[in-house]
Amino acid sequence: MITIDSHIDALIEMAIAEDLAGGVDITSVATIGVDQIGIAEYRLRESGVIAGIPIAVAVLHKLGITDIDIPVTCAHENSAGTVVLVARGSVRSLLLAERTTLNFLTHLSGIATLARRWVDEVASTQCQVRDTRKTTPGWRVLEKYAVRMGGGVNHRMSLSDSALIKDNHIVAAGGVLKAFEMVRTKFPDAEVEVEVDTLDQLNEVLAGNPDLIMLDNMSVEQCREAVAIVAGRSRLEASGGLSLVNAKAYAQTGVDFLAVGALTHSAKALDIGLDLRMES
Repeated sequence: MITIDSHIDALIEMAIAEDLAGGVDITSVATIGVDQIGIAEYRLRESGVIAGIPIAVAVLHKLGITDIDIPVTCAHENSAGTVVLVARGSVRSLLLAERTTLNFLTHLSGIATLARRWVDEVASTQCQVRDTRKTTPGWRVLEKYAVRMGGGVNHRMSLSDSALIKDNHIVAAGGVLKAFEMVRTKFPDAEVEVEVDTLDQLNEVLAGNPDLIMLDNMSVEQCREAVAIVAGRSRLEASGGLSLVNAKAYAQTGVDFLAVGALTHSAKALDIGLDLRMES
């Protein structure tokens, strides 16, 4: 699950403030009485994996709505038509919360749903699907939470979590093994992952015993060769050129991870709507 910490709370407050822009909800103030009570049902318009319910609840609480029922569980897939959240309270507050709650729910559920599709594709293997740092600024914690809700796993949350030596580091350092040795010397306790573009580079970097090796834009056959070369001495991650069409083929090579930036940067929002009914 996820904890509503000060960062997420600030995102919620920013979203509400952005909607009001220092004013009021003109339409609701003009058409809805201050004492009118209603019931809002959040309903799936298409099937998918739900993520973001705790954030939607936090938005509603922020606006004074505390009578809330949650008939589903995050990380579960539900069919179109399923009611995922029911809230009762001031109609003005429910409608003020509408867009912000749906923005969180649709985006995060879209990520969770896409992650589940990838996880299902490789389910017959030992390979795990994991995300990257290709996230929306400010939303990284939420988007990586959504990946977990879909059954994926998280790569590093920040640059300070571990080392990932990529092609530009190798250019700057003067070689892949030299870059690896420099990281090991300065940060001996850090986990180190090294990106390689060729099997020759793979053989070179193996001498340093890295924790993880990223096979960048390698073919399925090259990944299979890499697995045979490494023979369990390091974990392997395939990255680049991956799609749902070829995910299983890559996973079957024996690599430990598929790195999928699309989970967070290209997920389609899940269609969720809010239906309001007035309390009689």
